[in-house]
Amino acid sequence: MKKILFAAFLMLAPLTIMAQKFGHFNSQEIMEAMPETATMRTELQNLAKVYEDDQKRMQDELQKKADEYQKEQANLLENMRARREQELNDLYQRYQQSLQENQQAFQKAQMEKLQAIQDKVLTAVKKVGEEGGYVYIMDTTAGIPYISPKLSTDVTPELKKALGL
Repeated sequence: MKKILFAAFLMLAPLTIMAQKFGHFNSQEIMEAMPETATMRTELQNLAKVYEDDQKRMQDELQKKADEYQKEQANLLENMRARREQELNDLYQRYQQSLQENQQAFQKAQMEKLQAIQDKVLTAVKKVGEEGGYVYIMDTTAGIPYISPKLSTDVTPELKKALGL
């Protein structure tokens, strides 16, 4: 009896594997079609412009003070010269710190905005996967070398529909 059940299992096992549904999608194509991506780009460009303007203003101030110091350097007493050099050094340090903080803030904003879009795509993938009875849905932009078009369904159009695109 055990042999018969085992033989039946062996015969049905490939059928259950073949009955599983696999899907794939192109996240880059989906994200490019999302209005949130265009909004993100605009917001990041505006933020970058604010940071660039801030850095330009600080750089101009630093250059102006350095030029003034160069003109007056020969006529300054040693203690005044040392104090002006320290002021220039402090201003340069603030400039460098501001540059670093702005870069970090920009990267954080970029990551947060991108994560929000990716979360929305992931939610749609889960929805399409559950509704379609898929076992796996893989992202082709993740570097998967080969996906069989016979064994895997391209769910990109379904995801676009789920996202209202």
